[in-house]
Amino acid sequence: MYKLSIIVLLFGLSTVVFSQDIIDNPRPITTAVPFLTIAPDSRAGGMGDVGVATTPDINSIKYNVAKYPFAESDYGVSISYTPWLRKLVGDINLLYISGYKKIDERQAISSSLTYFALGEITTTDDQGNEMKVINPNEFAFKFGYSRLLTDNLSLGVSLGYIYSDLTGGISNSATEATAGQSFAADVGVFYNKDIKVSGKDANYAFGLSLSDIGNKMSYSGGIEKNFIPTTMRLGGAFTIDIDDYNSIMGSVEFSKLLVPTPPIYYNKGDVMENGDTADVGGEYIEFGKSNDISVGTAMFQSFSDAPGMLQSDGTRSVAQEELKEVMWGVGLEYWYAKQFALRGGYFHESMMKGNRKFFAVGVGLKYNVFGLDFAYLIPSGNNSPLDNTLRFTISFDFANVEAAK
Repeated sequence: MYKLSIIVLLFGLSTVVFSQDIIDNPRPITTAVPFLTIAPDSRAGGMGDVGVATTPDINSIKYNVAKYPFAESDYGVSISYTPWLRKLVGDINLLYISGYKKIDERQAISSSLTYFALGEITTTDDQGNEMKVINPNEFAFKFGYSRLLTDNLSLGVSLGYIYSDLTGGISNSATEATAGQSFAADVGVFYNKDIKVSGKDANYAFGLSLSDIGNKMSYSGGIEKNFIPTTMRLGGAFTIDIDDYNSIMGSVEFSKLLVPTPPIYYNKGDVMENGDTADVGGEYIEFGKSNDISVGTAMFQSFSDAPGMLQSDGTRSVAQEELKEVMWGVGLEYWYAKQFALRGGYFHESMMKGNRKFFAVGVGLKYNVFGLDFAYLIPSGNNSPLDNTLRFTISFDFANVEAAK
């Protein structure tokens, strides 16, 4: 068997970062293509990865495709770049390109390309002999359509193709290694309404999205299949114009992976609930539910399939563990004269479910057709591989080109 374990390590570290002081048994939910859970743009990245209910921007297809009909401009495009996990490896990068175009006052189309390069890896055989250098990579392409249902409510859908090549075509004698492929869909709903607060213009918004609903992905010719990170996001935002030059927006968001939680299995020799003795380990479920199910079943089952948190009296609380699977983030954005922005946020994930906890800050500049944004991630724990993560985004608002003529 060829030693490609470093790929698996980097693959997992994209979304799972553990603290050394975890004392309870962690049960993170792992999926294929975890790069899809990374916030790729600097605006959301600077606000704790929130985006489902924030004011529409060019990158909305990532978080809630339904937002585009409410965008101020007619069309635009942006390019984002993130050097990822640079504290561990120097050549992992995330590139994101996004754009949209309004068809009319009620409809819009959008698209995005996410490319994740895992760097250069030298492969070896079972004896440690070098074989060849490979460049694992993954990408996802999406195309979306959204429209207004009422003056305040919109609906959006997108379809996408996901490709993941982690082995460069290298196989072993037992299993043929193949690139993983999946087709996925997103659906989103967005509601926002303008109001007056103490005589000042304000707006409140709510968003709900289901992203990356797609078939399981296999890297072994269909022998073993893995769920992709189907995610539900729910959030709200409030924006107020303090005066003609200053405005501020606050947003809160909750998210959850709609894929199975790993069950707890009996060990070999354990006496099972039916009185039989387990003849092998890792086959008979002691707590939780089977994860050998369809994608549709998994989405509904994901709200109640956790093995449960162990209580002091020996019982297990399923509800308590399910709550720990809910991630949340808060973000703030301040604009001066619609040209200069300051951002800040916080993202939280339970220690049992991945332990990603970080603060984020960001700045944005916008002049005429050109926008430039930066974000910086500050982990709240020590020695995190996410330390010093930077994001860069360049955007172009082509609609304003015509207005400037």
